Amino acid sequence: MRSLGSLWMLSLLAILGACGGSEPATEDVNRSSDPPAAEEALIAEPLASESVSAKEPKPEPPPVTLPPLLNPAHPEANVRSPDDYRVVLDTTKGDVVLQIYRAWAPLGADRFYNLVRAGFFADVRFFRVVDGFVAQFGMNGDPEVNSAWDVAELPDDPSIGETNSRGRITFAHAGPNTRTTQLFLSIGNNGFLDSQGFPPFGEIVEGLSVLDSLYNGYGERPDQGRIGAQGNRYLESEFPMLDYVRRARLLD
Repeated sequence: MRSLGSLWMLSLLAILGACGGSEPATEDVNRSSDPPAAEEALIAEPLASESVSAKEPKPEPPPVTLPPLLNPAHPEANVRSPDDYRVVLDTTKGDVVLQIYRAWAPLGADRFYNLVRAGFFADVRFFRVVDGFVAQFGMNGDPEVNSAWDVAELPDDPSIGETNSRGRITFAHAGPNTRTTQLFLSIGNNGFLDSQGFPPFGEIVEGLSVLDSLYNGYGERPDQGRIGAQGNRYLESEFPMLDYVRRARLLD
């Protein structure tokens, strides 16, 4: 009996010993499957950074504002002109002083005022000079400037009865509501143009004789399409005798 009891006790101790020995193994498995706190921080940190960058997009670059000479829509290219103002055309044959009357053609007077202010009439050729008819100018020597203004068409000004007499300045056009930058000075009396949508907006008050001295040997030969595309490079190469406006300025 004692031997059976001893065997029973030995068996019980063996079972308890086996159960006690399993605890360290269980603890090792749990530790290896759970990363330490430091490792958790390293994993979470990049995720937090990505979340912040996703919520804060990069700011848009500021819009590029072109100067009025290259941007007809610029506010400074659309200022209302004074009711009356004077402009000096400094030409290769002498100064021409123009008196502008806004009441004659308000939109035309405003456009001319803003072109002068923007410096448009610098080295601008009288590319079409027809004796007894007109001296036409107003295409810039820089093709980029021509391209910008070529689409800036003005609505027509209604005629109030002013005529295209000698010495008056008027916008040229290619049909209704197509005025941009081209102008002509009437060398002769061109009243027949009055009914064709050519309202003058000013007149020469000093330097009228300059009109008669402008070089007219080329007549209608300069090609306006090539002037627009090539500017003064084309005119200087093929029509070197043309007179031009060195610059235009407002008189105080």
